[in-house]
Amino acid sequence: MPQLAWQKSSFSTGGEGECVEVAISAPSLIHLRESDHPHDTTTTTPRALALLLHALKGGGLRT
Repeated sequence: MPQLAWQKSSFSTGGEGECVEVAISAPSLIHLRESDHPHDTTTTTPRALALLLHALKGGGLRT
């Protein structure tokens, strides 16, 4: 896999830790990681991430 350009979320605290980072690679893959654990990543598609965010914002993933 080529070197990814990681970008911190605008909702992150800005300090050390507690930062979600995102990187995009072709073909249309989104990579996510927690800044405290940079070697643990997950990969998804834009559509799947959009559906997850929509469900989270709507309260559809309550435990």
